[in-house]
Amino acid sequence: MKHITLEICATSVASCIAAETGGADRIELCDNLLEGGTTPSYGMIAAVRENCSLKIYPIIRPRGGDFLYDYAEFDIMKRDIAACKILGCDGVVIGLLTAEGKVDVPRTRELVELAKPMGVTFHRAFDMTDDPCQALEDVIAAGCERILTSGQRNTALEGASLIRELVEKAGNRIRIMAGSGLRAHNAEELAKASGAPEYHSTARDYVDSGMTYRNPNVSMGGIPGVPEYGISVTQAPIVRAIREGAEKGLNA
Repeated sequence: MKHITLEICATSVASCIAAETGGADRIELCDNLLEGGTTPSYGMIAAVRENCSLKIYPIIRPRGGDFLYDYAEFDIMKRDIAACKILGCDGVVIGLLTAEGKVDVPRTRELVELAKPMGVTFHRAFDMTDDPCQALEDVIAAGCERILTSGQRNTALEGASLIRELVEKAGNRIRIMAGSGLRAHNAEELAKASGAPEYHSTARDYVDSGMTYRNPNVSMGGIPGVPEYGISVTQAPIVRAIREGAEKGLNA
């Protein structure tokens, strides 16, 4: 029977504990998921390391937006990788592109070398490249151990055919991890369609806030519809269901 590797994208200690309880293999630790994920704080990484025994890979992303970084931002990324090493992380998650939509191989390789002996995942910046097959070769050349991708579509299920192609082209050279829009109800379908060995999800649900007074006239983020009185937390039963569904699909 084939077994998957399941990574949970988590933003809190509670989510990391739930991921471990549910049987996840690894944590991608993030902040600001509404911006696609940015680097979590030193305090957050330290607290998760103390409370969770799973492999922890913080994302190294100094801001939201594109993946074209200036000198100051690249310097921040290097400092954050050094901090992750001090805190005992198992790896980091990065993604750097050129203005032309290519993988920034020299800078990626520099961060990979700086991160050693930690592992390095190249995140969904991959999905913003102009040529995914060339990007695959470039990420391999830069020394990363895996690529997180939705198959250059909004969800991994929509991009499953490209993910399967990448899995085949990658062979044993690099791991392909399917992610974006992965839920318990579509895990089996995605695994059947993509054949990916690794999967990535938040496995989250909203937990209602304990606030009894709720001001209806103010949105702190200024974005209507954002659930400010709900906290997004990974749920252990959802983690289990995703693993069961994906492994069923991979072995169908």
